[in-house]
Formats: sequence, C-alpha cells, structure tokens
Amino acid sequence: MINRRRFFTLIGAAVASLPLLSDSTVVASNGNLLVSAAASLKEAMEEIKTVYQQSKPGTNINYNFGASGALLQQIQQGAPADIFISAGKKQVDTLEQAGQLVAGTRGVLAKNRLVLVVPKNVAGVTSFYNLTQGNIKKIAIGEPRSVPAGQYGEQVLKKLGIFEKVKSKFVYANNVRQVLAAVESGNADAGLVYRTDAKISDKVKIVVAADEKYHSPIAYPMAVLKSSKNVAAAKEFVQFLSGEQAKGILTKYGFLLP
Repeated sequence: MINRRRFFTLIGAAVASLPLLSDSTVVASNGNLLVSAAASLKEAMEEIKTVYQQSKPGTNINYNFGASGALLQQIQQGAPADIFISAGKKQVDTLEQAGQLVAGTRGVLAKNRLVLVVPKNVAGVTSFYNLTQGNIKKIAIGEPRSVPAGQYGEQVLKKLGIFEKVKSKFVYANNVRQVLAAVESGNADAGLVYRTDAKISDKVKIVVAADEKYHSPIAYPMAVLKSSKNVAAAKEFVQFLSGEQAKGILTKYGFLLP
C-alpha cells in the first residue's frame, strides 16, 4: 500500500504536471474581444456593441480608441488586440505586409469626408482659403505622422497651394477628437476633422467639405489579427460589421458605406 505521505506527493506531482490555464485561454473561453479602433468611430462602435451583445450575450466587446498610427504602434509592440480598424489604409497595409492579419478577414467598414470646422459663433470663414487670414491664428490638425485626418488635411492644403502660408498656425493633436475639442473650446480658430466628428458636436459648424480629389480616399479598413486569442469570435464580429444592422448604425452617424 502507498502510505499517506507518498499518496499526497503523487497527487501534487500530477497536478503540477497539468498545463496551466493562461489568461489567453480564459479570454478565449469567455468570448472577450478587444477592438483597437480609430477615435472617430467611437459613438457608432459603442452602439454597434450594444446591438451585437444583445444577440451574442456570450461575447464581451471592449474598445481601445485612439489615433490609427498610435494603435498600429501598440500592436507592433505586442499590445493585445483581436481586431484592428484604422482610419487609413496605410496602417492596415503595414500589418498585412508583416503577415499579422488573418487571411480573408480584411475589409472596409466605412468611408468618411474631411471637413473644415470653426466655432459655432465665428463668422466670415467660408472656405479653406480663409485660413490664410490674420484673424485665424490657430488651426487644429491631427499629427500627420500618426493621425490619418492630419495626413488628409495636409494633402488638401498643399493641393490648394496654401500649406506654406498656414503651417505656422498649426496646433497638432494626438487624434481627431482632440482637434474637435480644441475648436469646441475656442483654443483653435478652425480645425480639420471628419464630417462624422462635426456631426456629434453642437459647438462647431462645418464651413466646407474638402474635395475628395485633393486627398487620398478616406476609408476604414478592418481585419482580424493573427495575435488574437479568439479568432473565431473576432471573425464573427467582423462579419457582423459588414452586415445591414451595422451599416444602418454607421449611416446614422454620418459614415458613408463602402
């Protein structure tokens, strides 16, 4: 017979030899998803989450909103994420070229327009050319190296031939929502944001939308990341984002369908 001490030693060894359940295993079994998404999508994605989780109560969706370039850098540095939705093609291209996307999951969520906004009580600004005027002292714009809206904004101003005249007025922001906040607060006399950002604010007004021929196409590519611990659930959510319910919500917030 095995004595009591020998018995418990054997049990302890057997337990120790079992594979430990990692955090990633728990995440997968609970159906948790982390979506890194461009800041301009915030309100629409929150509503989509509510609708989706009503039909999929076992899936818990969390968001990480920010500038597309900053989100890309986080993913490249190993930060957890299941799905990436950028406000620019370049960021998702980078991950695809590095082999970090799940094959067949890339698509376009929506499109947008770039607009010039000013505080609601400001008069006399009717076009991009007015940005050269002396009364426009500060222009809020996304940091072009990380914020796609800033890249599109620079492209427009260069095409119009006024970039060199106004660049000294730039106040750079870390994401497009910070641009909006700067104009809302009066800390900037004008700003370049997406039409959907302007739509959610009652403190700014749209002066004009940029001609689409003056900038790269504004699209929101999305894809499932190979580093996801729950690829099946991530694929399901991406499929839902391409469906009619999600499209209806995106349209409601002013996004254009791809």
